Amino acid sequence: MSTFILLLITGLGLGALYFLVASGLSLIYGLMGVLNFAHGSFLTLSAFAGWEVGRRIGLDTLTGFLVAILVGAIVAALTEFLLIRPLYERHIEQVLVTVGLSLATVALFEGIWGPDPINIQRMPWLIETTTIAGAPVPNSVFIAIGAAVLVLIGLLVFLRKTRYGLIIRAGVENRSMVTALGIDVRRAFTLVFTIGGIAAGIGGVLASNYFGYVSPLMGGSLLIFAFIVTVIGGLGSLAGAAVASILVAVLQQFTNYYWGYGDLIVVLLLAVVLLVRPQGLLGRKAA
Repeated sequence: MSTFILLLITGLGLGALYFLVASGLSLIYGLMGVLNFAHGSFLTLSAFAGWEVGRRIGLDTLTGFLVAILVGAIVAALTEFLLIRPLYERHIEQVLVTVGLSLATVALFEGIWGPDPINIQRMPWLIETTTIAGAPVPNSVFIAIGAAVLVLIGLLVFLRKTRYGLIIRAGVENRSMVTALGIDVRRAFTLVFTIGGIAAGIGGVLASNYFGYVSPLMGGSLLIFAFIVTVIGGLGSLAGAAVASILVAVLQQFTNYYWGYGDLIVVLLLAVVLLVRPQGLLGRKAA
Protein backbone atom coordinates (compact mmCIF):
# COMPACT_ATOMS: atom_id res chain seq x y z
CA MET A 1 0.00 0.00 0.00
CA SER A 2 2.84 2.40 0.84
CA THR A 3 4.36 1.80 -2.60
CA PHE A 4 1.06 2.66 -4.26
CA ILE A 5 0.76 5.89 -2.25
CA LEU A 6 4.36 6.86 -3.03
CA LEU A 7 3.95 6.26 -6.76
CA LEU A 8 0.64 8.13 -6.80
CA ILE A 9 1.90 11.24 -4.99
CA THR A 10 5.21 11.40 -6.84
CA GLY A 11 3.24 10.95 -10.06
CA LEU A 12 1.13 13.96 -9.08
CA GLY A 13 4.34 15.91 -8.44
CA LEU A 14 5.70 14.99 -11.86
CA GLY A 15 2.34 15.92 -13.37
CA ALA A 16 2.60 19.29 -11.65
CA LEU A 17 5.90 19.93 -13.45
CA TYR A 18 4.36 18.87 -16.76
CA PHE A 19 1.46 21.24 -16.17
CA LEU A 20 3.71 24.20 -15.32
CA VAL A 21 5.34 23.80 -18.73
CA ALA A 22 2.15 22.83 -20.58
CA SER A 23 0.15 25.72 -19.10
CA GLY A 24 2.35 28.26 -20.88
CA LEU A 25 2.18 26.29 -24.13
CA SER A 26 -1.59 25.92 -23.87
CA LEU A 27 -2.13 29.57 -22.96
CA ILE A 28 0.03 30.88 -25.82
CA TYR A 29 -1.49 28.56 -28.40
CA GLY A 30 -5.06 28.89 -27.18
CA LEU A 31 -5.01 32.68 -27.20
CA MET A 32 -2.53 33.44 -29.97
CA GLY A 33 -2.31 30.33 -32.15
CA VAL A 34 1.47 30.16 -31.70
CA LEU A 35 3.22 26.81 -31.15
CA ASN A 36 6.25 27.92 -29.16
CA PHE A 37 8.95 25.26 -29.47
CA ALA A 38 11.37 27.52 -27.58
CA HIS A 39 9.31 27.30 -24.41
CA GLY A 40 11.67 24.70 -22.94
CA SER A 41 14.54 27.17 -23.32
CA PHE A 42 12.71 29.63 -21.05
CA LEU A 43 12.51 26.89 -18.42
CA THR A 44 16.16 25.88 -18.76
CA LEU A 45 17.48 29.44 -18.62
CA SER A 46 15.32 30.18 -15.56
CA ALA A 47 16.65 27.08 -13.81
CA PHE A 48 20.25 28.07 -14.51
CA ALA A 49 19.56 31.66 -13.43
CA GLY A 50 18.13 30.55 -10.09
CA TRP A 51 21.05 28.19 -9.55
CA GLU A 52 23.66 30.81 -10.47
CA VAL A 53 22.19 33.36 -8.07
CA GLY A 54 22.40 30.91 -5.20
CA ARG A 55 25.87 29.70 -6.16
CA ARG A 56 27.58 33.00 -6.80
CA ILE A 57 25.92 35.42 -4.43
CA GLY A 58 24.84 33.04 -1.70
CA LEU A 59 21.33 34.40 -1.52
CA ASP A 60 18.44 32.43 -0.09
CA THR A 61 16.31 30.08 -2.16
CA LEU A 62 13.39 32.52 -2.34
CA THR A 63 15.56 35.18 -3.99
CA GLY A 64 16.84 32.68 -6.55
CA PHE A 65 13.25 31.64 -7.20
CA LEU A 66 12.18 35.25 -7.85
CA VAL A 67 15.19 35.87 -10.11
CA ALA A 68 14.33 32.76 -12.14
CA ILE A 69 10.73 33.92 -12.61
CA LEU A 70 11.92 37.38 -13.66
CA VAL A 71 14.35 35.90 -16.19
CA GLY A 72 11.63 33.66 -17.65
CA ALA A 73 9.24 36.61 -17.98
CA ILE A 74 11.80 38.93 -19.61
CA VAL A 75 13.09 36.36 -22.11
CA ALA A 76 9.54 35.36 -23.09
CA ALA A 77 8.49 38.98 -23.58
CA LEU A 78 11.56 39.74 -25.71
CA THR A 79 10.95 36.62 -27.79
CA GLU A 80 7.41 37.73 -28.57
CA PHE A 81 8.40 41.34 -29.25
CA LEU A 82 11.43 40.67 -31.44
CA LEU A 83 10.68 37.34 -33.13
CA ILE A 84 6.99 36.41 -32.96
CA ARG A 85 5.23 39.76 -33.40
CA PRO A 86 6.46 40.27 -37.01
CA LEU A 87 5.28 36.76 -37.88
CA TYR A 88 1.63 36.70 -36.76
CA GLU A 89 -0.55 34.79 -39.25
CA ARG A 90 2.64 33.20 -40.66
CA HIS A 91 2.57 29.92 -38.77
CA ILE A 92 5.28 28.06 -40.67
CA GLU A 93 7.75 30.88 -40.06
CA GLN A 94 6.77 30.94 -36.37
CA VAL A 95 7.52 27.25 -36.01
CA LEU A 96 10.86 27.58 -37.81
CA VAL A 97 11.90 30.56 -35.68
CA THR A 98 11.00 28.94 -32.36
CA VAL A 99 12.61 25.61 -33.31
CA GLY A 100 15.76 27.46 -34.39
CA LEU A 101 15.78 29.44 -31.14
CA SER A 102 15.41 26.23 -29.15
CA LEU A 103 18.35 24.55 -30.88
CA ALA A 104 20.52 27.65 -30.64
CA THR A 105 19.87 28.16 -26.93
CA VAL A 106 20.70 24.54 -26.10
CA ALA A 107 24.05 24.99 -27.84
CA LEU A 108 24.54 28.26 -25.97
CA PHE A 109 23.77 26.68 -22.59
CA GLU A 110 26.15 23.80 -23.31
CA GLY A 111 28.85 26.30 -24.25
CA ILE A 112 28.41 28.22 -20.99
CA TRP A 113 27.66 25.47 -18.45
CA GLY A 114 28.79 22.32 -20.26
CA PRO A 115 26.71 19.43 -21.61
CA ASP A 116 26.57 17.37 -18.40
CA PRO A 117 23.96 17.72 -15.63
CA ILE A 118 25.10 19.80 -12.64
CA ASN A 119 23.99 18.67 -9.19
CA ILE A 120 22.57 21.51 -7.13
CA GLN A 121 22.56 22.14 -3.41
CA ARG A 122 19.00 22.16 -2.14
CA MET A 123 17.49 23.35 1.10
CA PRO A 124 17.55 20.54 3.69
CA TRP A 125 13.76 20.64 4.00
CA LEU A 126 13.34 19.88 0.29
CA ILE A 127 15.51 16.79 0.58
CA GLU A 128 13.63 15.50 3.61
CA THR A 129 10.49 13.38 3.36
CA THR A 130 7.03 13.44 4.89
CA THR A 131 5.42 10.09 5.68
CA ILE A 132 1.89 9.61 4.34
CA ALA A 133 0.21 6.25 4.94
CA GLY A 134 3.64 4.70 5.41
CA ALA A 135 5.08 6.21 2.22
CA PRO A 136 8.08 8.61 2.57
CA VAL A 137 7.24 11.36 0.07
CA PRO A 138 9.92 13.99 -0.77
CA ASN A 139 8.84 17.47 0.29
CA SER A 140 9.79 18.87 -3.12
CA VAL A 141 6.80 16.98 -4.53
CA PHE A 142 4.36 18.92 -2.35
CA ILE A 143 5.91 22.23 -3.40
CA ALA A 144 5.49 21.34 -7.07
CA ILE A 145 1.85 20.29 -6.59
CA GLY A 146 1.01 23.45 -4.63
CA ALA A 147 2.67 25.69 -7.24
CA ALA A 148 0.78 24.01 -10.10
CA VAL A 149 -2.56 24.48 -8.32
CA LEU A 150 -1.83 28.15 -7.66
CA VAL A 151 -0.75 28.74 -11.28
CA LEU A 152 -3.92 27.10 -12.61
CA ILE A 153 -6.17 29.17 -10.34
CA GLY A 154 -4.23 32.35 -11.11
CA LEU A 155 -4.48 31.86 -14.88
CA LEU A 156 -8.22 31.15 -14.77
CA VAL A 157 -8.87 34.20 -12.58
CA PHE A 158 -6.70 36.39 -14.81
CA LEU A 159 -8.49 35.38 -18.00
CA ARG A 160 -12.02 35.56 -16.63
CA LYS A 161 -11.95 38.35 -14.05
CA THR A 162 -9.35 40.95 -15.07
CA ARG A 163 -9.52 43.71 -17.68
CA TYR A 164 -6.48 42.47 -19.60
CA GLY A 165 -7.82 38.95 -19.54
CA LEU A 166 -11.03 40.13 -21.17
CA ILE A 167 -9.06 42.18 -23.73
CA ILE A 168 -6.96 39.15 -24.65
CA ARG A 169 -9.99 36.92 -25.10
CA ALA A 170 -11.76 39.58 -27.15
CA GLY A 171 -8.65 40.17 -29.26
CA VAL A 172 -8.49 36.49 -30.09
CA GLU A 173 -12.11 36.48 -31.25
CA ASN A 174 -12.00 39.74 -33.24
CA ARG A 175 -8.68 41.57 -33.25
CA SER A 176 -9.71 44.28 -35.69
CA MET A 177 -12.77 45.27 -33.64
CA VAL A 178 -10.77 45.52 -30.42
CA THR A 179 -8.15 47.61 -32.21
CA ALA A 180 -10.90 49.88 -33.57
CA LEU A 181 -11.93 50.58 -29.97
CA GLY A 182 -8.49 52.08 -29.34
CA ILE A 183 -7.03 49.10 -27.47
CA ASP A 184 -3.51 47.97 -28.35
CA VAL A 185 -3.90 44.20 -28.68
CA ARG A 186 -0.19 43.76 -29.26
CA ARG A 187 0.57 44.69 -25.66
CA ALA A 188 -1.97 42.15 -24.47
CA PHE A 189 -0.36 39.43 -26.59
CA THR A 190 3.07 40.33 -25.20
CA LEU A 191 1.55 39.93 -21.75
CA VAL A 192 0.36 36.42 -22.68
CA PHE A 193 3.92 35.44 -23.63
CA THR A 194 5.21 37.01 -20.43
CA ILE A 195 2.78 35.00 -18.30
CA GLY A 196 3.86 31.86 -20.15
CA GLY A 197 7.46 32.73 -19.35
CA ILE A 198 6.59 33.19 -15.67
CA ALA A 199 5.03 29.71 -15.60
CA ALA A 200 8.14 28.32 -17.30
CA GLY A 201 10.35 30.12 -14.75
CA ILE A 202 8.43 28.57 -11.87
CA GLY A 203 8.66 25.19 -13.57
CA GLY A 204 12.41 25.57 -14.10
CA VAL A 205 13.20 26.21 -10.44
CA LEU A 206 10.86 23.48 -9.20
CA ALA A 207 12.15 20.98 -11.77
CA SER A 208 15.76 21.58 -10.71
CA ASN A 209 14.78 21.00 -7.07
CA TYR A 210 12.62 17.99 -7.98
CA PHE A 211 15.38 16.24 -9.96
CA GLY A 212 18.31 17.66 -7.98
CA TYR A 213 20.23 19.02 -10.96
CA VAL A 214 20.25 21.56 -13.78
CA SER A 215 21.05 20.62 -17.37
CA PRO A 216 20.97 22.27 -20.80
CA LEU A 217 18.61 19.49 -21.94
CA MET A 218 16.23 19.63 -18.98
CA GLY A 219 13.78 22.04 -20.58
CA GLY A 220 13.72 20.11 -23.85
CA SER A 221 12.99 16.84 -22.05
CA LEU A 222 10.08 18.33 -20.14
CA LEU A 223 8.86 20.12 -23.26
CA ILE A 224 8.33 16.81 -25.07
CA PHE A 225 5.95 15.56 -22.40
CA ALA A 226 4.38 19.01 -22.07
CA PHE A 227 3.47 18.92 -25.77
CA ILE A 228 2.01 15.44 -25.32
CA VAL A 229 0.00 16.69 -22.35
CA THR A 230 -1.19 19.72 -24.30
CA VAL A 231 -2.38 17.58 -27.23
CA ILE A 232 -4.07 14.97 -25.02
CA GLY A 233 -5.80 17.62 -22.93
CA GLY A 234 -6.84 19.65 -25.96
CA LEU A 235 -4.85 22.44 -27.58
CA GLY A 236 -5.64 25.70 -25.83
CA SER A 237 -7.48 24.15 -22.85
CA LEU A 238 -5.90 24.87 -19.46
CA ALA A 239 -8.28 22.52 -17.69
CA GLY A 240 -7.49 19.85 -20.27
CA ALA A 241 -3.77 20.36 -19.72
CA ALA A 242 -4.26 19.93 -15.96
CA VAL A 243 -6.24 16.70 -16.36
CA ALA A 244 -3.84 15.29 -18.96
CA SER A 245 -0.80 16.18 -16.83
CA ILE A 246 -2.11 14.08 -13.96
CA LEU A 247 -3.16 11.22 -16.23
CA VAL A 248 0.13 11.08 -18.14
CA ALA A 249 2.46 11.46 -15.15
CA VAL A 250 0.69 8.98 -12.87
CA LEU A 251 0.43 6.40 -15.66
CA GLN A 252 4.09 6.96 -16.53
CA GLN A 253 5.18 6.62 -12.90
CA PHE A 254 3.35 3.34 -12.29
CA THR A 255 4.38 1.83 -15.61
CA ASN A 256 8.03 2.74 -15.14
CA TYR A 257 8.07 1.18 -11.68
CA TYR A 258 6.40 -2.12 -12.57
CA TRP A 259 7.41 -2.68 -16.22
CA GLY A 260 9.88 0.06 -17.23
CA TYR A 261 7.95 1.20 -20.31
CA GLY A 262 6.47 4.46 -19.04
CA ASP A 263 7.47 6.59 -22.03
CA LEU A 264 6.08 4.01 -24.46
CA ILE A 265 2.76 3.92 -22.63
CA VAL A 266 2.51 7.71 -22.83
CA VAL A 267 3.10 7.67 -26.59
CA LEU A 268 0.49 4.91 -27.01
CA LEU A 269 -1.98 6.97 -24.94
CA LEU A 270 -1.34 9.94 -27.24
CA ALA A 271 -2.01 7.78 -30.30
CA VAL A 272 -5.26 6.44 -28.83
CA VAL A 273 -6.52 9.93 -27.95
CA LEU A 274 -5.70 11.24 -31.43
CA LEU A 275 -7.56 8.33 -33.03
CA VAL A 276 -10.62 8.40 -30.76
CA ARG A 277 -10.88 12.11 -29.90
CA PRO A 278 -8.59 14.21 -32.14
CA GLN A 279 -9.50 17.49 -30.40
CA GLY A 280 -8.25 16.15 -27.05
CA LEU A 281 -10.04 15.34 -23.81
CA LEU A 282 -11.40 18.84 -23.17
CA GLY A 283 -10.59 20.54 -26.47
CA ARG A 284 -13.18 22.06 -28.76
CA LYS A 285 -13.88 20.44 -32.10
CA ALA A 286 -12.86 22.63 -35.01
CA ALA A 287 -15.71 24.16 -36.97
